[in-house]
Amino acid sequence: MGKRGGKKFTGRGGRGGRGGQRDQRDRIDYQEVPKQNALYERYYNELGIVPEVERGEFWGALRRDLPNSFRFTGSKGFLRHAIPVQQRLKDHYVPEITSIHHNGELVEPPTPLPWYPDELAWQMTTPKSVVRRFPPFASFQKFLVSETSVGNISRQEAVSMIPPLVMDVRPGMTVLDMCAAPGSKAAQLIELVHGGEEGRMRKVVQRFRKEEGKETSPEEEGIQEEIRDEEENGDWSDDGRTTGLLIANDADYKRAHMLIHQMKRLNSPNLIVTNHDATMYPSIKLPSEPVHDGGLPKSRYLKFDRILADVPCSGDGTCRKNPGVWRDWNPGNGLGLYVTQVRILVRALQMLKVGGRVVYSTCSMNPVENEAVVASAIERCGGLSKVNIMDCSSALPKLKRRPGLKDWKVMDKQGKLWESWSEVEEQKAKTGPEGLGKLVEGMFPPVGTLDSEDDIPLDRCMRVYGHLQDTGGFFITVIEKLTEIKAKPEAESKKTEPKPCIIAAVEEIEARPSNGTDSLEKIDALDDLLPPQDLESNGGEGPSAAARQNKENAPTVPLSPRKRELDDEADAEASTKRPKFREEVDEAAPRGVEDRQVHFPPPPGAQLELTRPETASEAKPETSLPHDQKKKNNQPFEEPFKYLDPNHEELQHIYEFYHISPRFPQDRFMVRNAMGSPVKTIYYTSTLARDILTENEGKGLKFVHCGVKMFVKQDVQKVGVCKWRIQTDGLPMLESWVGEERVVRLWSRTTLKKLLVEMFPKVDGKGWQDLGEIGERVRDIEMGCCVLRVEKSEGEDGFGERMVLPLWRSLHSLNLMLPKEDRKAMLLRLYNDDSPLMDHSKDRFNRPANGEQNGEHASSEVEAKDEVMDGADDEEVAAAGVPTRNWRTK
Repeated sequence: MGKRGGKKFTGRGGRGGRGGQRDQRDRIDYQEVPKQNALYERYYNELGIVPEVERGEFWGALRRDLPNSFRFTGSKGFLRHAIPVQQRLKDHYVPEITSIHHNGELVEPPTPLPWYPDELAWQMTTPKSVVRRFPPFASFQKFLVSETSVGNISRQEAVSMIPPLVMDVRPGMTVLDMCAAPGSKAAQLIELVHGGEEGRMRKVVQRFRKEEGKETSPEEEGIQEEIRDEEENGDWSDDGRTTGLLIANDADYKRAHMLIHQMKRLNSPNLIVTNHDATMYPSIKLPSEPVHDGGLPKSRYLKFDRILADVPCSGDGTCRKNPGVWRDWNPGNGLGLYVTQVRILVRALQMLKVGGRVVYSTCSMNPVENEAVVASAIERCGGLSKVNIMDCSSALPKLKRRPGLKDWKVMDKQGKLWESWSEVEEQKAKTGPEGLGKLVEGMFPPVGTLDSEDDIPLDRCMRVYGHLQDTGGFFITVIEKLTEIKAKPEAESKKTEPKPCIIAAVEEIEARPSNGTDSLEKIDALDDLLPPQDLESNGGEGPSAAARQNKENAPTVPLSPRKRELDDEADAEASTKRPKFREEVDEAAPRGVEDRQVHFPPPPGAQLELTRPETASEAKPETSLPHDQKKKNNQPFEEPFKYLDPNHEELQHIYEFYHISPRFPQDRFMVRNAMGSPVKTIYYTSTLARDILTENEGKGLKFVHCGVKMFVKQDVQKVGVCKWRIQTDGLPMLESWVGEERVVRLWSRTTLKKLLVEMFPKVDGKGWQDLGEIGERVRDIEMGCCVLRVEKSEGEDGFGERMVLPLWRSLHSLNLMLPKEDRKAMLLRLYNDDSPLMDHSKDRFNRPANGEQNGEHASSEVEAKDEVMDGADDEEVAAAGVPTRNWRTK
């Protein structure tokens, strides 16, 4: 459905650097690629992954185009956020498409995926040749693009939606997505983390306002029933706000920013994005618990309730959308990734809480990347008494799947099939290791007694094939941690390749007894060498959890091999844009030694020296580094995360102006500049995110994103008006706690449509009379930002759902502070109207001067210009046709 961005498939990790500017000759048309690969077909036929009677159907499905699929975003809890968009599809677009006749038959409309809950995921099988011919499809495409741009729809491959659904994420849980880019699964996870949140928050606010004798919004139908469902199991400890957290990680910095682009649409303060090698993901330190009776503080480290390890893979299950698989598949693709995949899964199990779940998934059908990895990780972690595969046969009952393989063959790079490891060893003894170097014992089925208690239940794994429900190929396993583990070092496990010498050397150093003086002896990054509980018993702190990764930065296998290259088409389009190398920040900060460590790791020999006390003491102070030395070797630099004092003057002024309840926390606001000053933007985060960012500051963890924009600074000319307007991103978290003094209530569809279509309608003079039921209120309210509450109401001119929008009352006019794409999406969804927007500010700015204009009139024009700028950001100023430099220099 979306653009493919001109990508060219170039094998593992092959992504062009020119984005969408590739020559058209570089593009691969799916229909032009022969759907044949002898090795590919022979391997899976020999494995017998499907019965012989299904082979024709199996390969036939893989040679067809993949249906387009998309998912409605049930963000922040209640499904009613997704229902209006979903209903629009059902009531308008499905009937339009169903009426189309092609070749004497009715065209099949989009249909819901039968196994996805609440019909929130749909797919469309209509060929592109038909889609291009009929106007209703153009209208439907516009709807998809519009709702995707504002975050109400995510275009995502169907099988990619499965792993988050079987994780059983509940409110309050801490979740890690280890290989998260491009972000479609992470988006599902953050929605689950926020499950039921809005209803809980509104319940708390209603109770509080009733106690205070203040006005509340009318109750909505069904809200009490949904809240009652949350009463026993909900996350109520923070006034209904979710206390859970998602950490989304990717090893590639640019892909991490693609991930941020995807996740920002969901506006979660409970999200942190990191940039680390998943095989060596660092332990994350938490604040120490209060010390009593003179005891020593105990170090605490974050453990996760749920972890998704959607690992880099050969991607041979994606051949329906990735034609390069047919052309380039060879057995070496999967063999080369096995070791990396095992390391990621083992690391995930180390960081998991007892009783927690790891979901391991790939878009490969190769057992070497799937069942073999699962079996090897279980063996390294101590066997089935420590971790075990969960039976998920009852999950998603309408999803057709096949059990995991318990027996398989391994194909070497020359295309020869091997039945067992012993057969490989015999061949090595006869002819030497030539051609067999990639094969290791763990790639073969584990040797054990069939059906014995020690036999790993690999049949509990889930395999999804394209012919079962017209999807791509996928593999999913859910693993539960039964007790604490201490994973075997790779050197002791014969299942995988030995580690490179540099990593082995660092591990040897780490294994030496600690005398408590040399910091190198107390590094705690990997729990298999020195778990956090060992540190706690010794009362030691040691250097940062990320320090070891900064030293060991030498993985044997690249971590960016064709990882979901076309996971969803919307992300494929986003990836063609050049990512920003940094978040929006207020001011640049000079970089210090630790920043160089994290972002520009030197050679291993130098790395070991960087954390020695004598080396650190000789480093130049931060202030001596010039401003232009923020990047080295094209590596990025991230501004720090600095939290504001709850009593900061700017925060106090904001709370007073908006009459924000003191119950809304003041200790979670942060900025992104080294000075810690609110210059342009104030962000809001959850408590756990704040604790993680502050406790690990300067310790080597590579945080690249956290926080939701809550307040953005405005140029305001009138004295006494708050210069900080509430940003759309943070409004859902804050609006219930804003005082009635800054609230405007709206009930009429006609009034809202006027505000959506018209930018900067006049309020002064008699302009307020054209603004319906809000006219008198906006005429009398003080200048500045306020909250527009669109209340649920009966009748044809009423609304079926409650909405909250930011509104700016300037000196002479009014304006909804929404991007143009949001306005257009709402007009299309609520009114089926795609007419152009009207910008009244252009009329005032572009009105030609004439001889009749006296001084009073000229002054009025200047005031009109000022009032528009007071409520606009740079983009809106540009839209009004006013040069930004003129506005900023007033």
